[in-house]
Amino acid sequence: MPRILLSLLLLGAAFCPLWAAAQTLPSAGPTMTIVAADGSETEETAFDGSAPMTARFAANVTDEGQYTPYYEWQFRRDGQAEPFIVRYDAETEYTFVESGAFTVTLLVSFVLGTDTLEYEMDQPFTINISESRLEVPNAFTPNGDGVNDVFKVKDGYESIVSFRAQVFNRWGRKLYEWNDPAEGWDGKSGGSDVPDGAYYLVLKARGADGRDYNIKKVINILRGYSESSGVAE
Repeated sequence: MPRILLSLLLLGAAFCPLWAAAQTLPSAGPTMTIVAADGSETEETAFDGSAPMTARFAANVTDEGQYTPYYEWQFRRDGQAEPFIVRYDAETEYTFVESGAFTVTLLVSFVLGTDTLEYEMDQPFTINISESRLEVPNAFTPNGDGVNDVFKVKDGYESIVSFRAQVFNRWGRKLYEWNDPAEGWDGKSGGSDVPDGAYYLVLKARGADGRDYNIKKVINILRGYSESSGVAE
């Protein structure tokens, strides 16, 4: 249960009619809502995954009565005593773009006259952002069989906070560009299939751990390749 501390500036509750009149103590029920890339939301107390990750934090004050709440959200990196950011709103949003372990704690001061009630979470929200990972295949088979029809980075990429990929033909003409590692190239240019063969990929990305990815490589389109037989048809 959260701690609520009463600070009375008068000597004893008998001298504080404001306190005597209070029927219930104000409190808070802070929540952390994770906002996924597709806009879906889930309420969690901890997160362990990839960046970028956006979370919304809400104090959810109850039994406020005549008290005035003052909020303080403290964002800390694991192992550091001082917060790297402090927010003073009842609700706030933050996007984590660096790898590492973080905690988020809410403090609320409820003030009524000379009375102050202090609320503090027993357990902070915890966020663990993984180090980056990014791998690129050498070929794809856009033949409409539903397998490997789109050239994209390999599944399992993590914590990529910026991304840009371009495909060029042998004469240096740009055929396609995309800026989301979840997307890719379907082997078309101007709505038409490009010929089978070799193309040139230029990919630049940055990880949440500060790692830069500068990938320049030849990729191959193999429409006649059958995934089931493992041979070209």
